[in-house]
Amino acid sequence: MKTPLTIQELIKEAKKFCEEQSKLNHKTLIGVTDGKAVGTYVERKFKERLEKLYAVTIGNSASGIDLPDPEINTDIKVTSKKQPQSSCPYESPEQKIYGLGYNLLIFVYEKIDKNDECTLKFTNCTFVEKERTADFTTTKRLIEMLKDEAQLEDLVAYFQDRNIPGDDITHNKLAQKVLSNPPKVGYLTISNALQWRLQYSRVISLKNEVAGVHNIDW
Repeated sequence: MKTPLTIQELIKEAKKFCEEQSKLNHKTLIGVTDGKAVGTYVERKFKERLEKLYAVTIGNSASGIDLPDPEINTDIKVTSKKQPQSSCPYESPEQKIYGLGYNLLIFVYEKIDKNDECTLKFTNCTFVEKERTADFTTTKRLIEMLKDEAQLEDLVAYFQDRNIPGDDITHNKLAQKVLSNPPKVGYLTISNALQWRLQYSRVISLKNEVAGVHNIDW
């Protein structure tokens, strides 16, 4: 009988996966330049590994994230070293301040094609707890403003200046929440768009210096 997957085992399996996959010839990816296709390939292989070894629910478009079990609650992101970023669905402006609502497991690869060989060298792998998935600049500034005894109108003005999605009512409600429930510092860069655009350069460079961000070495 398979044992349930835990966060600790997920991190261990991610490390093993990076080690093993970096040594293989991924022939089906030779000449492929579409980052989404590479990401889908890597995600599929990692999910297959987890399903083979553990009792785990694999997500679909309906569940929204890749590993939806409440104990795991993690989305998998695969991105190129050239520009470590991806997108995710926009749900509310609160995500930029309080996090996405789920953990992230980020695989960063370098793709090298050579004749009849394709190598995927995994350069970074990072597990980010959901409490650290907010926007770095926004949360850092809000914490500074609260220390300086900012009032509700100051926060609303900041949200408007930063183009945080929402109208005046949304910004006022958000400011009230920030005053009563100060956010933690997040370590993603989240850009406004039709979807959130997540950038990972900061989070993959932390070298385990921040609680809640696990940079996996191998």
